[in-house]
Amino acid sequence: MRICFLLQVRAEKLEEYKARHKAVWPEMLAALRETGWRNYSLFLRPDGLLVGYLEADDFSQCLAGMKQRAVNERWQAEMAPFFESTGSGVADDNMFPLEEVFHLD
Repeated sequence: MRICFLLQVRAEKLEEYKARHKAVWPEMLAALRETGWRNYSLFLRPDGLLVGYLEADDFSQCLAGMKQRAVNERWQAEMAPFFESTGSGVADDNMFPLEEVFHLD
């Protein structure tokens, strides 16, 4: 299954956000892989619109698995200030998949 989601990065935090993602903690990368995230990419528009793409067997299970990881709790706490608030302030809680309406294979 292919998943796409949107988030909004604060304009004043764009460069720091990009820098943080050039050095994602190895423990965080391992946790993502272990909980089923595959072919995961983030794309950032100059205005802060963040587009996430990944492939997974079950996205809700991927999210649930990450919520059980201490490294994810630490990562989310550090990342929360980067995002426009859309609820809890935890990016994982705002990753609602977009509906795929076309795919060219």
